[in-house]
Amino acid sequence: MALKDKFVVLLGPEQRQQSGQMTRSGTHASRALAHARILLMADAGEDGDGEPDGAIAEAVGVHARTVARVRKPCVTSGLEAAPHRRPPTGRQYRKLDGAQEAHLIAVACSPPPSGRDRWTMRLLAERLVELEVVAAIDPSTVHRTLKKTTSSRG
Repeated sequence: MALKDKFVVLLGPEQRQQSGQMTRSGTHASRALAHARILLMADAGEDGDGEPDGAIAEAVGVHARTVARVRKPCVTSGLEAAPHRRPPTGRQYRKLDGAQEAHLIAVACSPPPSGRDRWTMRLLAERLVELEVVAAIDPSTVHRTLKKTTSSRG
C-alpha cells in the first residue's frame, strides 16, 4: 500500500491497543516507545489520525526520515517488525579461539628472535603462521588480542 513512496499505516483495533499499551507501560526501550508513538500517530485507519510525517516528527521529537523508516517495515512486515531494531547483518566472529590466544601469549612471552630486542606485532603474526596456529592473521588482530589480556609481556 505505497502511495508516492509513502507507506500508509493501517492498524487494527488490537494493534492500536497493543501499541498504546506499549507506550503507556514505559518498560520498553526508548527507541521502541518512540516507534510505537510514531505508528499510533501515522495510523490512517478509522480510529487513527493519519498525521503527515513532518507533524509526527515534530510531536515525537525525531527526524521526518525516521518516521518514514518506521512506516515501511510496519506496512511491509507487520506491526511486530516496526518498533524493534533490525538484527545486525554482518556478525563479526572472533579471529582467535582460546587455544590460539594461549599460543599467541606463549610466543609473546618467549624470547624474541635473534637480532631483535623485542617482539613486534608483525613478527608475532608471522610466527603464529609459521607454527601453523592459524592460516593467516593480521598484526592488528594480534595487537587487539594482546591488548585485552591481563598478562604482561615483560
